[in-house]
Amino acid sequence: MLTSVTFATDAGQERTLSVGMGQALAGDRQTQLTAIVGSCIAVVLWHPRMNLGAMAHVVLPDSHGKSETPGKFADTAVPHLVRMLESKGCNRSGLTAKLAGGACMFRGDGPLQIGDDNIAACRTHLRQMGIPIAAEDLGGTSGRKVTMDFATGRFTIEIAGKVARVL
Repeated sequence: MLTSVTFATDAGQERTLSVGMGQALAGDRQTQLTAIVGSCIAVVLWHPRMNLGAMAHVVLPDSHGKSETPGKFADTAVPHLVRMLESKGCNRSGLTAKLAGGACMFRGDGPLQIGDDNIAACRTHLRQMGIPIAAEDLGGTSGRKVTMDFATGRFTIEIAGKVARVL
């Protein structure tokens, strides 16, 4: 499981990295991070002045004390992303968040509405850490492909059969 800070190293070469379920990756202005989410949440923290950021692919709202995969749970992913970026010189006060996902993938009412729980948990933990949410595309019944470009701050949301949106 990749949880270390990953940054592009070759000047002038852009890298696109996929963030899998439970993973957390960071990047610089030469990096784009992408994830495919349904009920999961792509949580992105971005420092616009430094063009540095990180993304976690949050699967569940609460770790219940498990710490081996911090990107997997909202309560551990948000502080983990902050630590990753602070280790590269980002000041928490300069960070903003972008969120996507949290779809209701199992249509109907019932106990499997994890998307709503993930949305609430991510918002709560960002608020507790004092990080404002700059953009979000949450809920609904469709999965999304999300791409964050740390050079421009463009957060692109793609849903099958719809026009891509940039937040």
